[in-house]
Amino acid sequence: MQTLSPAMKSFIRSHMPEEAEKLLLAASRYPEIDVPFAVEQLLARRQVREKLPSWHANEDVVYPSRLAAEQCSSEATARYKQALARGGSCCDLTGGLGVDAFYFAQRVAEVTYVERFAAYCEAAAHNFAVLGAGNIRVVQGDARELAGKVEADTFYIDPARRREGNRRVFALTDCEPDVLQLKAALLGKAKRVVVKISPMADIGETLRLLPETREVHVLAVRNECKELLFVLEGASPALPPEEVAVHAVHLMPGGKGQQELAFTLQEERDAPLITADAVGKYLYEPHAALLKSGAFKLAAVRCGVQKLHRHSHLYTSTEACGQFPGRHFRVEACHAFSGKLLKSLCHEIPQAHIATRNFPLTVAELRQRSRIREGGEVYLFATTLGKGEKVIIETRKI
Repeated sequence: MQTLSPAMKSFIRSHMPEEAEKLLLAASRYPEIDVPFAVEQLLARRQVREKLPSWHANEDVVYPSRLAAEQCSSEATARYKQALARGGSCCDLTGGLGVDAFYFAQRVAEVTYVERFAAYCEAAAHNFAVLGAGNIRVVQGDARELAGKVEADTFYIDPARRREGNRRVFALTDCEPDVLQLKAALLGKAKRVVVKISPMADIGETLRLLPETREVHVLAVRNECKELLFVLEGASPALPPEEVAVHAVHLMPGGKGQQELAFTLQEERDAPLITADAVGKYLYEPHAALLKSGAFKLAAVRCGVQKLHRHSHLYTSTEACGQFPGRHFRVEACHAFSGKLLKSLCHEIPQAHIATRNFPLTVAELRQRSRIREGGEVYLFATTLGKGEKVIIETRKI
């Protein structure tokens, strides 16, 4: 494995803002530097700057590929997953860059990192050393062959969601390794198995495929759904899907805590639909994890707010509700939608953020017809109210 010499680190640091293509074309100007390797490190470091700030701050960390940096867990989600481990040992069967193994090692006494690519294993061993994680054992091998051989109280597995030609796949059965084939062997050894699958996967269908599931964790960062985690346990009888605990969690930036709503699918089914007669003083937009989880009726019941419409996933109240899991807005006006309104609104509001919920036009169409520029402090929500009225709600973020 190539290491980062002082000259290499200085080169990467001084060329961070530059375009990779230009650096590669100018490689002859730097005969003492392996420019392709430097560019790969530079691009990887750009990938992790926001999602792995502590790794980015350590210039001795080596990235085996920019793809590893692109696909790795964020610091926020890896820290959250620490609490999902049970017992004194954990095995990450799909090690990759090693972020999850590193953070499990802060919570669990013994961690095994498994990865089939030798270059990734070499980089991981180096990185764990420079990051001070001395309780991680690196094993090169295929998860399919090692699943029944490695001993651990908790197994973590993140199947690859790309196939030939870098094609993305979302169905659990299309990912590699196939969790459905491995789960019996893993549950025969461990207290629990944590499976990370595509955020695009259907929760209900995945529960059908993984009846051993005890918990589902839907994680969002910066209001984007990032991870869907299924926690499996084999020692007790399987739970009916409607009784599995679902945790919809938005991890706040800068380590400022989290917004969470925990529920079961049965609770959501039994919850009454509470809709508003009119738009109140406050408007609430659910965070991405809540939208993915589907707890639409229960969010209104738990927080004492009202939905604008059965299919409009926006909520309102006359009194401020500080605990609603999402973004909070103060309503300035509610405009009845019309073509005439679109033509005139830009004179009053030349710049705004626009979102649509249960509305016949897209954001792009609204911008084209209204000529309202992106940005500013005003947030416009185009939506449908309970009796079918189409409106544009003018708000400001709280």
